[in-house]
Order: sequence, then structure tokens, then C-alpha cells
Amino acid sequence: MANKKPTDITTLQQKVKVLAKLYDSGCKTEKALQALSIESILGIPNITIQDMTVIMNLQKEVKSHTLYSYLGGGGNEQQESGD
Repeated sequence: MANKKPTDITTLQQKVKVLAKLYDSGCKTEKALQALSIESILGIPNITIQDMTVIMNLQKEVKSHTLYSYLGGGGNEQQESGD
């Protein structure tokens, strides 16, 4: 089962850390997350390139309604079934 690890090696702990940074910077809703531009992301204190990658992935997953799967490290069941 160890071979079934997704290609995204970002851990849940890293994702939660980024979510905390977003929340602390005032981004508290999915709508606010979707509205973030690169300029506003760069304005978040202590942001790293890895954090920015997580934020972009969060935006993508929220838009496709697969945030729960992304946070848990699982695959997207909707895409796998052809939906």
C-alpha cells in the first residue's frame, strides 16, 4: 500500500500550516481563496514558494469541489469515474 502514495508529496501538516497562514492573513472563505492573486499571495507574511504551490493547489481543488480528497492525500474520485 506504500506504493499507492500520490505524486504530490505535500503532507497534511504542510497543508494545514498554509491554511493557518491564509486564515491569519484574512483569507477565511473559499470565495476569498479563489480571489487571491499572485500579488496578494506574495503579501502574506513568511510565505514560501512551497506555500504558494499549496495555495494554488487549494484554489484548484476548491474550484473542482475536491478539497477534502486533496487534504487527505487521496485521488479525485469524480475524475477517476469520468464525471
